[in-house]
Amino acid sequence: QLQLVESGGGLVQAGGSLRLSCAASGSIFSINAMGWYRQAPGKQRELVAAITSGGSTNYADSVKGRFTISRDNAKNTVYLQMNSLKPEDTAVYYCNADLTVVAGTGLLEEYDYWGQGTQVTVSS
Repeated sequence: QLQLVESGGGLVQAGGSLRLSCAASGSIFSINAMGWYRQAPGKQRELVAAITSGGSTNYADSVKGRFTISRDNAKNTVYLQMNSLKPEDTAVYYCNADLTVVAGTGLLEEYDYWGQGTQVTVSS
């Protein structure tokens, strides 16, 4: 069964750090782009950071210089290192992956898959 399992969220004081992890499992043939999104109460989900299979990265302006996205292709895992956290970073963080999977037919299919979300709360 295809899964994206996130971990690492929690409560931290402003200025602190957290590291999120997202591990993909299942009949995965390859993982293309992976990313982290977040959604604060009453707001739309927004892109935080993304990384391609080749390692190219993209960040929201609000997190540049504070957050770092990385991936371990051997472990099918993407990470988000969050430093200098601010109260406005408080949100549910979701992992996203563009996956090529081996279907039951044996054919390759592409899916845009989401994790269940992990809460990050930054207190002032």
